[in-house]
Amino acid sequence: EMPLVCLTDFEVQAREQLSKTSWDFINGGADEGITREDNIAAFKKIRLRPRYLRDVSEVDTRTTILGEEISAPIGISPTGFHTIACPDGEMSTARAAQAAGVCYITSTFASCSFEDIVAAAPGGLRWFQLYVQSDQQLNKQLVQRVESLGFKALVVTVDAPVVGNRRHDIRNGLDLKRNLMLTDLRSPALAYSRDSNFLQRNSIPSLQTSAPSPYFSWNDLSWFQSLTRLPIILKGILTKEDAELAVKHNVQGIVVSNHGGRQLDEVPSSIDALTEVVTAVNGKLEVYLDGGVRTGNDVLKALALGAKCVFLGRPILWGLACKGEHGVRDVLNILKNELHTSMALTGCRSIAEINRNLIQFSRL
Repeated sequence: EMPLVCLTDFEVQAREQLSKTSWDFINGGADEGITREDNIAAFKKIRLRPRYLRDVSEVDTRTTILGEEISAPIGISPTGFHTIACPDGEMSTARAAQAAGVCYITSTFASCSFEDIVAAAPGGLRWFQLYVQSDQQLNKQLVQRVESLGFKALVVTVDAPVVGNRRHDIRNGLDLKRNLMLTDLRSPALAYSRDSNFLQRNSIPSLQTSAPSPYFSWNDLSWFQSLTRLPIILKGILTKEDAELAVKHNVQGIVVSNHGGRQLDEVPSSIDALTEVVTAVNGKLEVYLDGGVRTGNDVLKALALGAKCVFLGRPILWGLACKGEHGVRDVLNILKNELHTSMALTGCRSIAEINRNLIQFSRL
């Protein structure tokens, strides 16, 4: 069979490996999927301005996020239920991230226990994504548990006060609000008992998670800050108004994200929202991006517009579906190699040399 040489090759093969329900769950967006498609298309409207004759014999992709060194400005965005894609689920993801020297943001809705994920890759850099629960006691338990497990930051998702309208899941009879994981979401290869409370049993021992809290507001952030020494990053911010509030509330980072187009449809693509947020925070906190990153050029463009790091969602699940841990390593390595090539071909020898002069918006 043909070698998988780019992220879209993994997409094509993953689609063949997964059941329709699983594929639709991973792939789908909210409503008409406008934002999901725009996330990818918007990158392609940006053109690069390469500089030559710069001696690119040595190109260094290393950088830092919140002071921790990573091998490249590419990380793993939080996505739930990795056992859908491969039997070892998040344990495979964690091992691949550790091997690649990148940050892995573990989801509240991981399908392996947090303890098992940490044990699988004890040396990896891990952040924890939190869906704020309506029950404050649960929030407290969860935060203290992940802090004691050595997660280095709390990534609080802000764009899901209610679950977006995902038509494909509704058609497939997948009710995420009622039961976050139905057994037919699994890939057929897995052999769990046909038991509808899979999630409660397998993923979050001693923790009854609920749908995200619709009550959570800016005023509640100080409670979280009093609870933990972990830096807090807000994921899902798309406007300068919210970016300014984030600065005012002393958080350490923002992930510019529209939840992969899975929450509110017809918001801007992540790359189009990035400049507004970067300008508003004015260097006071780190800004990251997820949504639509598929090539080394995409990474370069996000960095040129002020992102410190990009994070991958669906491509990680494609890697898992194709080849488990090795698939995730391949996806990360392909993207790192593409970034290395893109940097060399634009005359950037280090991440610090990537700036706004590198790009122009084309009149397509």
